Amino acid sequence: MKQQLEEIRKTAERELLAATRPAELEELRVKLLGKKGELTAILKQMGGLSAAERPEVGRLANEARAFIEQQLAERGEQLHALQTNARLLSERLDVTMPGTHRGLGKKHPLTIVLDEIKAIFIGMGFEIAQGPEVELDYYNFEALNIPKNHPARDTQDTFYVTDNILLRTQTSPMQIRYMESHRPPIRIIAPGRVYRSDPLDATHSPLFHQIEALVVDRGITMSDLKGTLEAFTKELYGSDVKVRFRPHHFPFTEPSCEMDIMCFSCHGAGCRLCKGEGWIEVLGCGMVHPKVLQNGGVDPELYSGFAVGMGLERIAMRRFNINDIRLFYENDLRFLNQF
Repeated sequence: MKQQLEEIRKTAERELLAATRPAELEELRVKLLGKKGELTAILKQMGGLSAAERPEVGRLANEARAFIEQQLAERGEQLHALQTNARLLSERLDVTMPGTHRGLGKKHPLTIVLDEIKAIFIGMGFEIAQGPEVELDYYNFEALNIPKNHPARDTQDTFYVTDNILLRTQTSPMQIRYMESHRPPIRIIAPGRVYRSDPLDATHSPLFHQIEALVVDRGITMSDLKGTLEAFTKELYGSDVKVRFRPHHFPFTEPSCEMDIMCFSCHGAGCRLCKGEGWIEVLGCGMVHPKVLQNGGVDPELYSGFAVGMGLERIAMRRFNINDIRLFYENDLRFLNQF
């Protein structure tokens, strides 16, 4: 039995040194010290020993168990250290190497143009105003001199939430909202999303962006409107741009007009881009209707003003010579990376 205990110690020492994984150490622990292990099997035989032999064999058995447990612990620490070092080596980074290049995001072309427009108007003393996209029928139509059954409503297919709540079809409601809470002089622009039930094609979208401009003060005239828009257009498109104003009709302005710029492709000669006219429509504008001033709480006998409504997509398309509005919303990186 003493010889068997000595053999178990030698075998344990040899096999523990050969173990390379924690799982192998656990297998050896069960094999040597488990309930059915080699050392346990010898201890079960001690009942057949004489009273004089039991103390000596018991001492040797305890020494063997202590030796094996110590070897298991030491070898476990060694394997853990080896695994840690191996992982550190495999995960080692050379901090002197250049990092992986990460592409930087870019501004969307609509954001580029909107920022330019904001900067131009702010430079002329305008402030930025924001309003709700879910609007009341009163602000979107009635307060702007577009009562129920007015023909102008037929040209703006509207997304209604209820009979009196809708997705705004224009940014013009900000005229009334701002005049209700601010006294003249007023000089603002109100950019934002608008919604109309239009079919999606190269020139139409059910969601697009408008920029409303409003000036209200004493003695504002049509010449102030024309001068402001000419200065804005030259700053946006260049000093050589030519503009013209055509009479038009809007329910919320009187007189009303549309502003065109000379086609930058054919310079007035006529081409496919301008449909042979030589001019490209950019925006609508006019002097604020007296009823609209009254609805905003402003006395039209003391004050006058002008309003401008422009489509951001249309300006961006002219700015970058883009021929399809859908490109702005398709998130195609081949398109977006050009800006």
